Amino acid sequence: MGKVLLVLYDGGQHAEDVPELLGTTENELGLRKWLEDQGHTLVTTSDKEGEDSTFDRELVDAEVIITTPFHPGYLTAERLAKAKNLKIAITAGVGSDHVDLNFANKTNGGITVVEVTGSNVVSVAEHVIMTILVLVRNFVPAHEIIERGDWNVAEAAKNEFDLEGKVVGTVGAGRIGERVLRRLKPFDCKELLYYDYQGLSAETEKEIGCRRVASVEELVSQCDVVTINCPLHESTLGLFNKDLIAKMKPGSWLVNTARGAIVVKEDVAAALKSGHLRGYGGDVWFPQPAPKDHPLRYAKNPFGGGNAMVPHVSGTSIDAQQRYAAGVKSILDSYFSGRHDYRPQDLIVHQGDYATRAYGERNKK
Repeated sequence: MGKVLLVLYDGGQHAEDVPELLGTTENELGLRKWLEDQGHTLVTTSDKEGEDSTFDRELVDAEVIITTPFHPGYLTAERLAKAKNLKIAITAGVGSDHVDLNFANKTNGGITVVEVTGSNVVSVAEHVIMTILVLVRNFVPAHEIIERGDWNVAEAAKNEFDLEGKVVGTVGAGRIGERVLRRLKPFDCKELLYYDYQGLSAETEKEIGCRRVASVEELVSQCDVVTINCPLHESTLGLFNKDLIAKMKPGSWLVNTARGAIVVKEDVAAALKSGHLRGYGGDVWFPQPAPKDHPLRYAKNPFGGGNAMVPHVSGTSIDAQQRYAAGVKSILDSYFSGRHDYRPQDLIVHQGDYATRAYGERNKK
């Protein structure tokens, strides 16, 4: 029977009050009884930092490691080298960039890396739309006026705009990016743009009313709002640095619900403080949890523009947790039964190679 190591965030009293918080150490994706009834061992922890962490101690003989993008157990090459029994690494959610995928291909004859594709795409797309509106309508500073007991309409309205008539663009038009574009259509934006290595079909572009541009530089130079909806890999690591941000329109907004490391945090903070960016919002950080001195916790536009950052929650709504918990259980059943009949779209690394050509080409650069 196998040992399963599960790395989740602590829910505390919240998890006790709401058992549907499946992504917590207390509720364990609803897996404990099911696994133990089959004779497997489950070790659950949130302690993942440092060489003496529970994660580091327990991974040495774990056959299965499950972690989430929201409280990631970073499976570095060093950790993978210690995990001599590891056969499969499962992401409870979407995005396996916390795993050294190239090393996973070489370890133990090839570790399978799999995630629950599609489990939280709707949740993240909704969060993107919310964040765009929060920033453009200057909601956070306006709410802070109320919280402190004041009533200053001019202070709030000086940075409040309509989304209608603005140019909005997404870097990435995959499962999430396309849904963001579809949800933006009713707002009558001036133009909807996207940049992606693979274009949408002509029929989809016509249906949504969006246009593909040839480069990310062309995209950001035209947009009032830019939203990042692409994976993290070698080509997107640090993509939004001071040079690219300088090409953005002065007074534009930037939203990131993809991965924190796609932006250079110090450069985003500097652009906010200079006023070049009117606002920044999203829910992804690097590293996670974000340290208290992380610059994007506090950076704001000096003219009153908003900071709409929250913890990594966009893809872990209660509805999303039900979907990715069910997906993890299905993957475990496929693995422990010996069928190994994983959904093709869930596979990232399998049998010593990348499961999809596009993903492999990005990461082997």
